[in-house]
Amino acid sequence: MERVRLSRVKGSRPSEQSLRVQDSNRMSLMYTTPQSKQPSFGKLNIPKPQSGTSERRTSFFGPRTSGVGMPRNSTMSGFGGTEKIKDARPLHDKSYVQQCIRQLHEFLTEQGYPGTLSSKTLQSPSTKEFVKMFEFIYCQLDPTFEMPNSKVEEEVPALFKTLGYPFVLSKCSMYSVGAPHTWPQALGALMWLIDNVKINWSLRKPKLLFSDFCEDGENIEEGAEFNKLFLDYTAETYSKFMQGDDTFEEEDEAFLVKLKKLYNVDEALLATMEEKHTILTDEVKKLEKESQTDRLMTKRMEKMKLQADLKKLQSYRASLDSFKDNLEKKDSELNAELETSVSHLETLKHERNELQHLLQNQKFTPADVERINREKRELLQTISSLTKSLENTEQHKWNEEIALAKVKEKAELKLTEYHKLARKLKLIPISAENACGHDFEIRPFECGAGSMVQCKTQIQMQLRKLVGDVEEENSRLTNMKLSLEESCEQVNSIITDKTNDLKQLREQIRKLDERWEGEQQELAREEQEWAAEMESVENHRKLLEKKVNYGYDEAVQQLKAAQQQYHLVLQETNEERRTVANNLASVFTTAANHLSITEKCLEDLHSRVQRICSKAVEEDEAAIQKLQETLKDFMSKAKNV
Repeated sequence: MERVRLSRVKGSRPSEQSLRVQDSNRMSLMYTTPQSKQPSFGKLNIPKPQSGTSERRTSFFGPRTSGVGMPRNSTMSGFGGTEKIKDARPLHDKSYVQQCIRQLHEFLTEQGYPGTLSSKTLQSPSTKEFVKMFEFIYCQLDPTFEMPNSKVEEEVPALFKTLGYPFVLSKCSMYSVGAPHTWPQALGALMWLIDNVKINWSLRKPKLLFSDFCEDGENIEEGAEFNKLFLDYTAETYSKFMQGDDTFEEEDEAFLVKLKKLYNVDEALLATMEEKHTILTDEVKKLEKESQTDRLMTKRMEKMKLQADLKKLQSYRASLDSFKDNLEKKDSELNAELETSVSHLETLKHERNELQHLLQNQKFTPADVERINREKRELLQTISSLTKSLENTEQHKWNEEIALAKVKEKAELKLTEYHKLARKLKLIPISAENACGHDFEIRPFECGAGSMVQCKTQIQMQLRKLVGDVEEENSRLTNMKLSLEESCEQVNSIITDKTNDLKQLREQIRKLDERWEGEQQELAREEQEWAAEMESVENHRKLLEKKVNYGYDEAVQQLKAAQQQYHLVLQETNEERRTVANNLASVFTTAANHLSITEKCLEDLHSRVQRICSKAVEEDEAAIQKLQETLKDFMSKAKNV
């Protein structure tokens, strides 16, 4: 049976029995990832199952068939089961995922991860980045490991399965690791791998973390006493397990008492350490909450909101000030109207008092009554006429308003056309190309009539200035165009002169070609003479073949060499002629711009052509003379023979 070490770092002893497979609630420390609440420090904690009624265990001895209290069937029915283990970690909890990301970042940073690390990268990494992190963490277990370049989506789940990862990591999830529904499972797998690395490191350490619990520096867990206690505990719990029990509280308590007695555990020290651990855990939670909420960012957001509110208040205050000014202006106008009305009211009261006084003091006669009635009728007629005139006036006012609206509409259309034309001419806005920092936009309803006239005159002045600048620029460009036309005429005249010169040069070339053709005909005639001479020599050779075989062969070889030399000379002459023609063409091209240089080059080329022709003629004459001498030698040899 495998021996289990007592881990005081975590304060819990995983029960790894070879005849039982732990379920999801009794998982080994190998499968645990960081939880929000750590186990108490220094306390030997044996995990307890939740219930004994549910079939959540897969045994090496087959499924459970008997009830509680009945002995279990010990017949071997299969090596392991097919039941899937449910992941109890809260991988869909955002706070838990952020905690795992922080621990992953700390681990990779401490171990010297070669790639770039950032919180944004770890929030949703790509498949390539995930594979790099997996390879780096796996190399902590196996330094010789190298990730294959192909089919990494199949290799990574296979490696996790080989390491014994208890949960399913599908191949499809590897294609989109950074997806919100995939990254928590992949992150949990990485945290499980990091836990494996840490456990591997702890197993490699030669001594316990708290060596003061051991006597004389020896490892008590490797001694006979610990083995005896552990074997007794295992035998008792397994016998009860086979009888149908699922909880072993009494055995756990007894085993804990014996272990404490064996290791001399100080309960007071454990209690103080637990208090310190709780205090530190609370501080860590507080710091994590503070780190999750960026206070500086919140203050900045509050500052931005307050600045926005301040701008709104300032604008509202400005609008209130303008509204207040309008109200004060209206108040002053109303006060003036009120004063005039009061003064008019006083006068009316005074007149009324006088009229009342007159009414009280005088006595009306029938003539006065008739006169008053007549005045009343006149006043009524006056009122009716004034009412008609008022209606006519209102109708005229309405007609004038309609006409004003039409005029205003026409003005707006013209203003729109003006703005459209100004934008087309790049005069609007102020930053336009032709605006020159002036505002050519007309805003008719923002200012009064006087300011409208002033704006119109200002824009007219600016437009007149702009038109003057454009006309000045146009005149400058016209003058430039005239100067360019004059220069173009001069260039055309120069081109005409150069064309005439070119015609003369072509005439010279034609004469040179005719001369060259005559020389070619002369060479052809000489070649015919040579052919006739060769024919005679050939006939003579046939007669003297038997006697002068050796000399004849030598003469034939010399003749072939002379012919090859002749063809080479002819080919060189043709090449020289083409070269001369190309040089003359390039010289003619440059002669259009530089006449003096062209004349000099033509003189050089002419002299060069003459030298080449004379050289070719001399070489041909030398070859002919050599052939004649050869023929004379043959003739002399033939005569001597």
